[in-house]
Amino acid sequence: MAKRVFLIVLDSCGVGMAPDAADFNDHDCNTLKRISGSSLFSDTTTRKLGLANIDGCEYLFPIKDPIAAYGKCCEKSKCKDTITGHWEIAGIISEKPMPTYPDGFPSDIIKKFSELTGRTVICNKPYSGTDVIRDYGEEQIKTGSLIVYTSEDSVFQIAAHEKYIPLKELYNDCKIARNLLTGDNAVGRVIARPFTGDIGSFTRTPNRHDFSLEAPKETLLDILYKNGHYVYSIGKIYDIFAGKGISGHVFTRSNNEGMERTLQALEIEKDGLYFTNLVDFDMLYGHRQDIDGYAKAFSEFDNWLPSFIQKMQKDDLLIITADHGCDPGDDSTDHSREYIPLLVYGENIKSKNLAIRQSFADIGASIADYFGLNFDCPGKSFIKEILKY
Repeated sequence: MAKRVFLIVLDSCGVGMAPDAADFNDHDCNTLKRISGSSLFSDTTTRKLGLANIDGCEYLFPIKDPIAAYGKCCEKSKCKDTITGHWEIAGIISEKPMPTYPDGFPSDIIKKFSELTGRTVICNKPYSGTDVIRDYGEEQIKTGSLIVYTSEDSVFQIAAHEKYIPLKELYNDCKIARNLLTGDNAVGRVIARPFTGDIGSFTRTPNRHDFSLEAPKETLLDILYKNGHYVYSIGKIYDIFAGKGISGHVFTRSNNEGMERTLQALEIEKDGLYFTNLVDFDMLYGHRQDIDGYAKAFSEFDNWLPSFIQKMQKDDLLIITADHGCDPGDDSTDHSREYIPLLVYGENIKSKNLAIRQSFADIGASIADYFGLNFDCPGKSFIKEILKY
């Protein structure tokens, strides 16, 4: 029987302010608590696993006998973005923040990018993704320019109407930017942000594509892959790790598709890691300050979980976590510096309070430990604390 770990990242589902939140200009942020106040919130299954028993989550009403190990993790890396969070889960601490551009990208970079793509650039400033196509979409269509914008994260985002700039060209423009943004300007991600629609009613399409900076050293995925274990990416995991250390992958366009693909992955009888990112929490609800939308999406995940759990095999592990916060009800549309949840379930797993882990990397260390692999990881494994054998 295959020995498998299913690692599901609820993108941005933080569980309360980290001790250093003020250093990141965050306050009064708690993504899970915020959405739990919505009438659309439901946590029937995750509560059984121990979600309400996590330190600081008592507002969800703890239960007497959770069926999983539970806790929360504090980030050591000096960032609060997607790349850094996933890298830390996979064993890399980022001591230096990735570059950000509150005043837009330097003129020499924009000039070179324009020369290489053969298109002019408009905007070049921090912007909301929905607002930028509203304000610059018409100009983009009329001039054939590329909308370049950023956020508080380390991102170089390129928006263009799919009808006027084909996806193939937009993706190639992103590759040009990725190759250009090196050294001190090595942003975490270059992101294609295609949109469609008519003037006055533009909408972003699901054809987003991320071009990530390669990790500076081997990650958990590389270690597993090198040792003959299958590493299957569901959603944007492939993009986040720049395709490294991945045996097979499938892209998804929504949380629902991500959950469907994760359920289908149970049919793959190969030892290894099955790594899912559910991006809608962050992209559609956290950044857009949509509390009810976030709560509804969480409820849909919670309602889906039993269908997955009942099909798990004896040696399967299910780990549910996040990569950062994005409180949809605080005073910012950006990520929030929060603890991430940690739920570990399986037939061979004991219910135990794993308390507060001092790094996201404890997850990567524990997965490597479960497969009996030597991994130079800055995290501390908890796997022997919770295995029944």
